[in-house]
Amino acid sequence: MTCVLVLYYSSYGHVRALANAEAEGAGSIPGVSVDLRRVPETVPADIRKRAGFAVDTTREAIPADLEAYDAIIFGTPTLFGMMAGQMKSFLDQAGGLWARNALVGKVAAVFASTGSQHGGHEATLLSTQIPLQHFGMLIAGMPYSFAGQTTADAIIGGSPYGAGTIAGADGSRTPTATDLAGARFQGAYVARIAARLAGANLHSEAA
Repeated sequence: MTCVLVLYYSSYGHVRALANAEAEGAGSIPGVSVDLRRVPETVPADIRKRAGFAVDTTREAIPADLEAYDAIIFGTPTLFGMMAGQMKSFLDQAGGLWARNALVGKVAAVFASTGSQHGGHEATLLSTQIPLQHFGMLIAGMPYSFAGQTTADAIIGGSPYGAGTIAGADGSRTPTATDLAGARFQGAYVARIAARLAGANLHSEAA
């Protein structure tokens, strides 16, 4: 089996909704198994409650988990034009994996939720890819074969750099059907690439 991890951080549920769609897309590819995990929360419980954070019972991951997967799809909200601190903290704890080249050659992708169309949506997708390249991962975006990203009929998230959604300044917008379709597309796209690479690696080792 080709193993795919969808790893995310979500405060209000937008990224979690996309994560579920990414997992659905990846799981639609024959021979692929998918796990859905979240990074640990760092905001104190009383602040989360006052801010109205959504309750999330998804199992937490630890950095050591990443080595077991052929592909990892990372999801994060945009905070001040960059990935959430919770996701950055998680990646910062993966230095041991970096030192052993444990993630080299694995497929990676990024998706994001942003408050506004021009609030750092593409900046977050692109900047989150930077540490993944330091790990030696192979970056998969969301190619234009997903035609939904070219529509001008509505506000949608996502770009060639990854799937996404626009939550609105007050977080009241939920991911559109197009946003969710893009996430499913990206999940399947990553899974197909990972399966092909895993097959190539197995063939090489057998030879």
